[in-house]
Amino acid sequence: MTENLSGRTVVVAGSTSAAGAAVVSALSKAGAKVAAVDILEDRVRELAAAHSNVTGYTCNLADMDSVNELAAAVRSELGPVDGLIHLVGGWRGGKGVKDQADDDWDFLQTGIMTTLRNTSRAFFDDLIQSPAGRLAIVSAESVASPTADNAAYAAVKSAAEAWTLAVADGFEKNSEGPLSSASLVFVVKALLDERMRAAQPERKFPGFTHVDVLAEAVVDVFDADAGELNGKRIRLGTSSKATADAALSGAQR
Repeated sequence: MTENLSGRTVVVAGSTSAAGAAVVSALSKAGAKVAAVDILEDRVRELAAAHSNVTGYTCNLADMDSVNELAAAVRSELGPVDGLIHLVGGWRGGKGVKDQADDDWDFLQTGIMTTLRNTSRAFFDDLIQSPAGRLAIVSAESVASPTADNAAYAAVKSAAEAWTLAVADGFEKNSEGPLSSASLVFVVKALLDERMRAAQPERKFPGFTHVDVLAEAVVDVFDADAGELNGKRIRLGTSSKATADAALSGAQR
């Protein structure tokens, strides 16, 4: 893991989740200026207070006007943005295709896809102009093997992957000179954190990726070559050494 992201400004959307907090902490330790964004004001304030180089922002990322105001505030207070780590999401499921409820679909579509669409548009120019612009999301193995019970979740995650890879194409088409920006997808079976372990101490969680592994991979992508990362789906495993560089050998375009 690099220990020098000083001078880089990174937005973490969905920062108060277990994954978000781990990523914020890792980026902060690496020296980045972090904009920790979430809709939960008290938790954002608490997260920011724990780190000297983290600034908290409360925003409804499903509202484009609010996201544009957020982007202007981050630029004014922290400078142009070098990274957008989008960790907003959630899970809803049903019992078969007919049981995929409209409320669940709306929740998933808004929380996962609309927030990604809004934030990536608001920060696109920053990322393409940065010498190390990075957009990353976390997706699921279930996108490649969806089930009837998981239909809505897998479909929306698939849309989020497509959007992220479209951003990668936008980076390639709008770059002047060598590509310096990358848009990529981290793929996991599921994420694991210590609260989950504490709640089910007897469970082994096979194949799950710990949030600290994700956090390490996020920091590492800022040092990796943009051309090697852009448009890639990178499978993260269970090991703390499953960094972006190591995963690139098995990345899919």
